Amino acid sequence: MKSLVFTGALVASLAAAPAFAANVLSEKNLSLELADQLAAAAIQSCSAQNYNVAVTVVDNAGVIRTVKRMDNAGPHTIDGSRMKAFTALTTRNATSAVMKNAQQNAGAANLKDIPGFLLLGGGLPVKVGQQTIGAIGVAGAPGGHLDEQCAQQALDAVQKQINAG
Repeated sequence: MKSLVFTGALVASLAAAPAFAANVLSEKNLSLELADQLAAAAIQSCSAQNYNVAVTVVDNAGVIRTVKRMDNAGPHTIDGSRMKAFTALTTRNATSAVMKNAQQNAGAANLKDIPGFLLLGGGLPVKVGQQTIGAIGVAGAPGGHLDEQCAQQALDAVQKQINAG
C-alpha cells in the first residue's frame, strides 16, 4: 500500500514538472568578454577616423556591461552613448531608425520624452537571430550617422563570437 501511494505521488509530481518549466525563461545574454570586444572594436573603428568617442555596451536587461571613453572625448559622450545603447536595446532597433520614425510619425513624436531615450544615430541592438541580447551605443563622432558606422563596424568585427553564443 505504501509503495502504491509513493508511486502515485511520484507520478503526480512528474506530471506537474512541465507546468513549472513553462514559467521559467531561458535567455541569451551578452558576456563581459563580448561587451569588452564590442567596445574595443568601436573604439578602434572611430579612432581610425580620428573621432574621439565614448562607447557603452548594455546587456539584455539594459544593465551596463562596459563603458570606454577615449582620450579627448567630451564629457557628454558618456551619457550619450549610454542613452543610445538603452534606446537601441529597448526598441530593438537602430536609434537612427527610431529617430526617423519619431520625426515622421506624429504618434511616435513623444518617444523623445521617455526617460533615458536619446533619438540620435549611434545605437544598435546586438542580436542572436531575432533575440536581442544587448546593445551598443557610440557618441562623440561629428554626427550620429558616423557614430552608427563605428557601432556597425564593431558588430561586424565580432559577429562570429555573437553567432557562436
